[in-house]
Amino acid sequence: MKKFWNWENSNNNDDRTLYLNGVIAEETWWGDEVTPKMFKDDLLSGTGNITVWINSPGGDVFAAAQIYNMLMEYSGQVTVKIDGLAASAASVIAMAGDEVYMSPVSMLMIHNPATIAWGDSEEMLRAKAMLDEVKESIINAYELKTELSRVKLAHMMDDESWMNAKKAVELGFADKIMFSDDESSEDIAQGFVFNRMAVTNSLLNKFPKKTETKKSIGTPIESLEKRLSLISH
Repeated sequence: MKKFWNWENSNNNDDRTLYLNGVIAEETWWGDEVTPKMFKDDLLSGTGNITVWINSPGGDVFAAAQIYNMLMEYSGQVTVKIDGLAASAASVIAMAGDEVYMSPVSMLMIHNPATIAWGDSEEMLRAKAMLDEVKESIINAYELKTELSRVKLAHMMDDESWMNAKKAVELGFADKIMFSDDESSEDIAQGFVFNRMAVTNSLLNKFPKKTETKKSIGTPIESLEKRLSLISH
């Protein structure tokens, strides 16, 4: 079993550091009674405060939900520090921090849950209903941390929203930017949300309705795909 977490004890006291790197539960926890137990045993092996460093593109939403619950129930202080990326399921785990810090060069991303379904139309409807409920459960975590409205959070997830550290602090997803003093309102206003849907629509609007196709350039859609590929990787 490939572990995506690693613990490190402090030399000075009982405080510990937890590193969450890479995909959350690449070997899924779905129907797995071993992996969550291993993580819980590691978590409860000490009682001191913990610092959780996160650099993850996301992963299994149910694994993230269990880690979130374990950290929320933990008796000590939980400080989350995002030093690279907290995207998708990893952003849910980040919301369990009593305090959430972001590196000035880090990013946080939230979006709708996704799955793979196979079957007839009824099976597709059941898959959609399941995803809708999973989305509502994820919104619960975001709402508790940010106090933003559920409607706003739902729209941000629909759009696949990427936030730099300043914007994450402004919206309540994080509490402070690492390595800096308290941010003034003027500085925080410089934060931004990268909205994938808005960028896609903006690029589409730049194409004329009738465009000549040239082999050296490609079709408008091909060009768009190339641009989005550069933006999203």
